[in-house]
Amino acid sequence: MQVNIAQFLYLNKMKLGVLKISTGCLQCCMLRSVSRQIKMTSNLCLVRHCSTSTGVRRKMKPRMKAWQIHQYGGNEELVLSETAKIPEIKNPKDILIEIHAASVNPIDVRMREGYGSTVVNQMRKWFGTSSGGSEFPLTLGRDFSGVVKQTGHGVSRYKPGDEVWGALAPERPGTHAQYCVAGEKEICYKPKSLSHLEAASIPYVALTTWAALCMVGEMTEKNTPGRRVLIHGGAGGIGTFAIQLMKSWGAHVITTCSTDAIPVVKQCGANDIIDYTTQDVSDVLRNLDKVDVVLDPIGGETPSFTLDVLRSWSGAKYISLVMPVLPAIDKLGMIGGLAQSLMDFNLNAIKSFTKGGINYRWAFFMPNANALKKITSMVDDGQIQPIIEKVFKLDDLPEAYEKVGKGKGRGKTVIDTTS
Repeated sequence: MQVNIAQFLYLNKMKLGVLKISTGCLQCCMLRSVSRQIKMTSNLCLVRHCSTSTGVRRKMKPRMKAWQIHQYGGNEELVLSETAKIPEIKNPKDILIEIHAASVNPIDVRMREGYGSTVVNQMRKWFGTSSGGSEFPLTLGRDFSGVVKQTGHGVSRYKPGDEVWGALAPERPGTHAQYCVAGEKEICYKPKSLSHLEAASIPYVALTTWAALCMVGEMTEKNTPGRRVLIHGGAGGIGTFAIQLMKSWGAHVITTCSTDAIPVVKQCGANDIIDYTTQDVSDVLRNLDKVDVVLDPIGGETPSFTLDVLRSWSGAKYISLVMPVLPAIDKLGMIGGLAQSLMDFNLNAIKSFTKGGINYRWAFFMPNANALKKITSMVDDGQIQPIIEKVFKLDDLPEAYEKVGKGKGRGKTVIDTTS
């Protein structure tokens, strides 16, 4: 910290009415001043930029609204705190964001119930996001759109005032609140063509889809044209994004949905739509040409009638987003759960391969700033559009959880955190 001697002398002259200060007194006063400044800013030592020149704590409210749970369970566990502590920057690459909108995903509802808590708590220890005690009170929520308020001293790409969007890693959720802390690799500049409400509907489903189709499924903008892709559950958040992504890259997209969701998947650009409420999906699929890739966000009995529609011995892939790993570990512990999951995966992989060399694979969400940057460009180019079913106020978040928990979504459910 630099001390301006001239300013120090001038201030002391005005305050004390004297100019003659001994060197020893000056040093003593300077030390006390520095000590006070260090004490005042000790908890901001990682902050490089803040939203004001006079100090963050003077301008920002020290507390925020946040929906928290104190134990796992149903909707009755959600409690609105209006005095929750604003999260602090603890890593040089961290960024404090004022959230303008967030969304509610099925994973949020399941995490409220304790889904994956064994693995997630272990991840908190591995990545240093745990203080060593309980994870409670826990604020849920993964994706968001908002404005940068502070940055860690290792952040060079973003500054206060930047509009950003992103999706948080599973070990530190927290977007169902007015502020959150995100890593530099979890965010990107928000698409200029979208409002915060529109933007908040995309990041989590987009990055989950990207991990499945692009990273695991090896689909690219160059190799996708002309390929046939089957997307189950096309009207949900994953489905609506996946259809748009594949169509923008030139794929022929087949999807399943219920009668009332047909307009939504048509809007997204699906070529063939199978209404599972009025048609036998397996019969319809048998009468269609074989496909190259299947994306399954549903699970259950879906693989039993879907593997046969993939092209034989062509490198076709069945990609499931329904992994038994986390619930198995919750039930059997880390070692037992991993062993059981590995056994299940191997059995499915062998079964798929014997049906014609089909590649059976699992996929899951991963933060990916580079993918989010590409998606931002696609949104601003008009290739991807937000599909929003309903917007709730922050105070009404339990209603949003109840809606999403019932399933049968038609696009995304969004939370306006500013209302």
